[in-house]
Amino acid sequence: MDKNTALFEFLLRMGDNTLVLSHRVSEWCGHAPVIEEDIALANTALDLIGQTQFWLELAGEVEGKGRSSDDLAYLRDAWDFRNLLLVERPNGDFGKTLMRQFLFDAWASLMLAKLMKSNDKRIAAIAEKASKEVAYHVERSADTVVGLGDGTPESHTRMQAALDDLFPYVGEMFIGDDVDALLVKEGIAPDPAGLRADWDDLVGRVMQKATLTIPQKAFAHQGGKTGTHTEHLGYILADMQFLQRAYPGAEW
Repeated sequence: MDKNTALFEFLLRMGDNTLVLSHRVSEWCGHAPVIEEDIALANTALDLIGQTQFWLELAGEVEGKGRSSDDLAYLRDAWDFRNLLLVERPNGDFGKTLMRQFLFDAWASLMLAKLMKSNDKRIAAIAEKASKEVAYHVERSADTVVGLGDGTPESHTRMQAALDDLFPYVGEMFIGDDVDALLVKEGIAPDPAGLRADWDDLVGRVMQKATLTIPQKAFAHQGGKTGTHTEHLGYILADMQFLQRAYPGAEW
């Protein structure tokens, strides 16, 4: 595997994570519990879309085949996506959505902090821009998890159920492969496993405040790095890619 191939794969992973999660979060538009949360979730989705555009634009540039960020977002099939399984999990209730968001935000904040020091100045620049948004995302999602976890008996029960359901998917964030090894060697991206201790510390502190118990047994599902996904991604793409598939080349 050469450097460009590995870099393209990594950029797809970063862009696909934010793309798929942005779509999931956007599903709350008009359906959130209160208008303030409706607006907040919509803004989070927009932030994630903006980050997606940066990652996928650079991916297209690195690939060198003339594909734009829109081409990569709308004209690939499910098996070509490289997102974490966590981000495509169903929204569930409001608490589960925010638990998923926090678990991802915690990882994203650590990943971006490392990428800001990347030897690839293009990646470092994207990471610096995205990190400002993610700093707010992780603060907000953490506060919400704490508020609901340490809230009423009902909200506590729901948040514990959300954590139990989602935690088996977090292991994938810390599994490295040949792509990661090459980019670590080049000083472009960090070793995913090296993020685990800080992630455990951050998440552990928040869960303690939320009076929630982290599951002791968790298995690392793999999605993006193997090109295998759950059926949920197919449903997401059916919605997200409908316009371009039904009307190829359509523009606003």
